[in-house]
Amino acid sequence: MNDKQHTTYKKLLSRNFNLSAQEYESCAVLQREVAEQLAERLTLMKIKPRMALDLGSGTGFGARLLEKRYRRCTIIQTDLAMNMLKIARQANSSFFSPQRYLCADADALPLREACFDLAYSSLMLQWSSNPEAVFREIWRVLKPRSLFVFATLGPDTLKELRDCWKAVDTLSHVNEFIDMHDVGDLLVRCGFEDPVMEMDFFTLNYVDVFALMRDLQRLGAVNINMGRRQSLTGKGRMRQLAQVYERWRTAGRLPATYEVIFGHAWKPAEDKGFPHGSKPFPVPVRAIRK
Repeated sequence: MNDKQHTTYKKLLSRNFNLSAQEYESCAVLQREVAEQLAERLTLMKIKPRMALDLGSGTGFGARLLEKRYRRCTIIQTDLAMNMLKIARQANSSFFSPQRYLCADADALPLREACFDLAYSSLMLQWSSNPEAVFREIWRVLKPRSLFVFATLGPDTLKELRDCWKAVDTLSHVNEFIDMHDVGDLLVRCGFEDPVMEMDFFTLNYVDVFALMRDLQRLGAVNINMGRRQSLTGKGRMRQLAQVYERWRTAGRLPATYEVIFGHAWKPAEDKGFPHGSKPFPVPVRAIRK
């Protein structure tokens, strides 16, 4: 992806999630479940963070879970969509809230190096067009001996929808995500140690394919792949898709499968400097306002 495509991608991504912010909480069933499971995994980690970064915080559900777990921790919610952060802030209006809000691109965080004890990211990484840049930024802002814990989507996500679209046309209609093993390799390349990866499948059920498509739109999870159809999908194609999807119907419902990758890794105790190619963009954490 060249610089122009990357800029276009980011604008489209930001627009989609800004538009979906008001309805996001009402349909984020999978997102809440994954965030809870990811936060639960922190039970096994012997850490007491004083500064935590929630990368791709959305409406703040995961950050609120972190607040309950770590009472003396300041949590920086970071998201590309300003409207998501506005919704999150409304849920934490207390003057004494430990939550802070920063609208920023995960590829180039406006934060100084080595200031966080924990980086948490639930179902954000799959939207990055350059995951290596994101991992390098997370490595940069973490202190030595600090933890990065995350959940992201794997390549079998929405496999039923992808399979059915192939019977309709040859265009790209469903976002594609990287494999668990590639994520692990990328973590090591970016300087992290002891990566641990797990994978699980979640299935949501719908009355018809139109209900699924409405949910994806309300979540902001529309197709942003290069090579996607640029115009509106016609009613004829949608009817054909609905007919093909019927072969997946079980017990009166249509399944939508999500492959979720859970992982964690550590920044080494010995700080050897930035991984090659990182570009620091420092702003003191104290400059981030509530």
